[in-house]
Amino acid sequence: MSRIGKNPVKIVKGADVQVDGTTITVKGPKGTLTRTFSPLVELAVEDGDVHVTRKDDTKPSRAMHGTARAIIFNMVTGVTEGYKKELLIEGTGYRAEQVGKNLQLAMGFSHPVRFEPPEGETFEVPKGNKSITISGPDKEAVGQIAAQIRMVRPPEPYKGKGIRYSTERIRRKAGKAGGKKK
Repeated sequence: MSRIGKNPVKIVKGADVQVDGTTITVKGPKGTLTRTFSPLVELAVEDGDVHVTRKDDTKPSRAMHGTARAIIFNMVTGVTEGYKKELLIEGTGYRAEQVGKNLQLAMGFSHPVRFEPPEGETFEVPKGNKSITISGPDKEAVGQIAAQIRMVRPPEPYKGKGIRYSTERIRRKAGKAGGKKK
């Protein structure tokens, strides 16, 4: 039995969970999320909890058991509290600005790089133009858009320039040591 999968997911106040076969819909103050799971797991709402059980004891069923429970927990947390990722921009001339709902980055290319937020997600750029906050109810979408923004200019190890997560530490390398010429 999966240690994660056997634990029920508590439905917190403000969240509404509806199960229709293998499809689950979670509604809350931050938005609505819907997901369809594999038929290897069964979902049920009982006594204010969501219970995930597997149909048999095959390896794919065991794998989906804990995964389904973790995704449902993230859905309930997302629609009630939301998720947030913060990116920091390092480098001279590198900056971000918010144009309407969209994000525009000046990262040393000949053109600005634009990002449009997925449905339900928002960008926020504080006054300094050196940080970006991505927030929304879907943990997967927030992480994916943060990774795509970071890939525009990943941090380099010599000067540390680029876009990095606020919790990320860049491992710095020593530059070229000027040796003797023969």
